[in-house]
Amino acid sequence: MAVSRRTLLSSTALAPVAAALAGADPATAASPPGDVVGKISVGYQGWFACPGDGAPIGGWWHWSRDRFQPPSPANTTIVSWPDTRDYARTYPTAYPNLGDGRPAALFSSYDQQTVDVHFDWMRTYGIDTAALQRFNPFGDEGPTRDAMARKVRAAAERTGRKFYIMYDVSGWAAMQSELKTDWTATMSAYASSGAYARQNGKPVVCIWGFGFNDDNHDFPPAACLDVINWFRAQGCYVIGGVPTYWREGRNDSRAGFLDVYHAFHMISPWMVGRAGDLAGLDWFYTNVNTADQADCDAHGIDYQPCVLPGDLSAGHRRHGDFYWRSVYNMVRLGAQGLYVSMFDEYNEGNQIAKTAETAASVPAGAGIRALDEDGTFCSADYYLRITTDAGRMLKGQIPISAVRPTPPATATTPPPQPGSDLAARKATAASSANGPYVAAGAVDGNTGTYWESANHVFPQWLQVDLGAAAPAARVVLRLPPSWEARTQTLTVAGGTDGATFTTLAPSAGRLFDPASGNTVTITFPARSVRYVRVTVTANTGWPAGQLAALEVYTG
Repeated sequence: MAVSRRTLLSSTALAPVAAALAGADPATAASPPGDVVGKISVGYQGWFACPGDGAPIGGWWHWSRDRFQPPSPANTTIVSWPDTRDYARTYPTAYPNLGDGRPAALFSSYDQQTVDVHFDWMRTYGIDTAALQRFNPFGDEGPTRDAMARKVRAAAERTGRKFYIMYDVSGWAAMQSELKTDWTATMSAYASSGAYARQNGKPVVCIWGFGFNDDNHDFPPAACLDVINWFRAQGCYVIGGVPTYWREGRNDSRAGFLDVYHAFHMISPWMVGRAGDLAGLDWFYTNVNTADQADCDAHGIDYQPCVLPGDLSAGHRRHGDFYWRSVYNMVRLGAQGLYVSMFDEYNEGNQIAKTAETAASVPAGAGIRALDEDGTFCSADYYLRITTDAGRMLKGQIPISAVRPTPPATATTPPPQPGSDLAARKATAASSANGPYVAAGAVDGNTGTYWESANHVFPQWLQVDLGAAAPAARVVLRLPPSWEARTQTLTVAGGTDGATFTTLAPSAGRLFDPASGNTVTITFPARSVRYVRVTVTANTGWPAGQLAALEVYTG
């Protein structure tokens, strides 16, 4: 592809930049601790809305591709499913029920209670500062963004957290003039709040997007530098959300912007999507971040690199090891602060806010990964707990260590124990269901509810996703105890991917007798499986497959 003016600027084009830089404040020494230096900051989108929440923008904002239609497997932006147990109000979607049978409902950021819950989490888990994302407010998003700023201010003031405005200039054609107007007319008033973040005695403003090498950030260096210097003249401490390769002017960074970057008080390079494993994080530490820190030190600029929980949908997380390595590398580097990308970005999979733990807490059959996606149970708040220890390590309250101190589960949210039913309240699937007698009725712990397949058609099957591979050795099948006796001919099979199955117990007639509680126990040699499927080919009591319980045990 031919080189464009976005990737190669002539020395003539840079002349205005040099002239503008001459009027900028001289570089100063790295800053002392404040509300961003020495602190854990998180990116806070606050960009989810639902019909009925009162948000001016209306619809399923950021939950659906078509925001005027409810989220469903065919109309969604959702990558990770939130754990919604702490929200007083949620909104039903068009997704199938969760694996445990609960309706698939979502929160709205526009509800003050949602923002309060998020800032309560920040207080509980030691998050110091939230960077409230603000996109172009001169379009249809503007009234909703304005309202979110008010809600965030109220929550921050109540919880003792700090917040600041992070302008994202992506696609903002008139940003050079409109940023100034928006700050002067609207956002600068927030700086009077005791909760507004200050660094070196100055209100903090971040500008994200200068110098990125794509069509959404096609701003010349001189225009960018003009904006930075204007905010500095307003007495602001200005953070730059910059490309990963800002210092080298290649890959995601356009050439000719180094003087622009050096005009910021703090530099925060973007890292989301740049690495997917520990080796990749280590490569960036050695080949990019170390030189970034040295450059910032040489120019008296504070360095606030991104730290990443990892893309849950892509399997990056490794039950916390990825996030901890990201934090550890930047703390041992000596970074002045850490920026967590992100707090609530469920539609990009890199959120640290509470997330569905197992397949029982995500819509059945939707293919959305839960926190135990690699086989290790993690509590919904696990990545918030890691963030607590990240802050403690950054502040010198615990030793710098490459080994994460945070276990995936607590005593309050234990993983399944040996001898317990591995299938309890886990995600289910079935070949069919007769009306309300759905698959989830077989794993809810209540033999009064049950699964029944479509009638007069065999074979039929019921399947449970254990959430992680386990050495299954026994299944217990139940019907409601009051039912008359019947024999079902069935096979038990297991697999690791939900598609390929191996027979665990061959086809045989199994008598469900009320004299023995209508319970059938089937044992077999232990085999490591994640999915267990029971296939019914005949039933003497009713022309369908029927089960009130499908329990799975390791012995």
